[in-house]
Amino acid sequence: MGPLLGFGSTGYSADSVTSACGQNAAYCALLTGKETAVIASIAATLRLLPVDMKARVERELVECAEQAEFQVNLRRFGGDKPSREQCREELPGWDPCGKKVTRAMQLGSEKHQLALQCVQERFNRLFPGRFSLEQRYRYDKQTGSTKLVSQEEARALRKKDCGEELKGTLVPDVVIHSGNPLEALAVYDFKFPCPSSNPPTWTEYPQEHPHHPRNQGKMYEQALGAAAFRVAPIWRIR
Repeated sequence: MGPLLGFGSTGYSADSVTSACGQNAAYCALLTGKETAVIASIAATLRLLPVDMKARVERELVECAEQAEFQVNLRRFGGDKPSREQCREELPGWDPCGKKVTRAMQLGSEKHQLALQCVQERFNRLFPGRFSLEQRYRYDKQTGSTKLVSQEEARALRKKDCGEELKGTLVPDVVIHSGNPLEALAVYDFKFPCPSSNPPTWTEYPQEHPHHPRNQGKMYEQALGAAAFRVAPIWRIR
């Protein structure tokens, strides 16, 4: 399948224009008014995922979520779904930051891992270079700017005070983009409610959190300028 976006009618491509400006400021300064308008139009289009592409993306995401749900439930419960009581069960020991872990948290982590592996394999074939998995973003509400946080930086900060300096950064599961992770077209998070009859919900930030009172989905949309969706078995896309 070809690139997500094409701009043959204008003679421009978003990647080429952005790259040229980024590498040579003088080029941007010499653009005519008409060219500037074209670039503005391209920038606006980057925020829209074509309908047919959206349908294909979401079909693959739902299949990956359902596959992960089935595989983990098969391994942990012989194919049965965990009960509400099982979901609430606290597991022995503590996580690396000294917090208790419930069965629901353990299952969710395992299902997320399998779902993301599935997406990696499928999207590498279908949409190479046009998606990111668990990319971390740092959003400045004062300036409205969003920056990428590299895996190396995140690993280093996580070793300090259990990642306290990462508090407030955003890590959506899947971002479909123009080829640049900062030019998002759509944002998706896998949700594995436990029990599965619970509707999937966005994380609500507590009062002491820098993003309170907004929830996870609203922050994705504010920081990345693209619609955010939940992906869950049974519930599909919400």
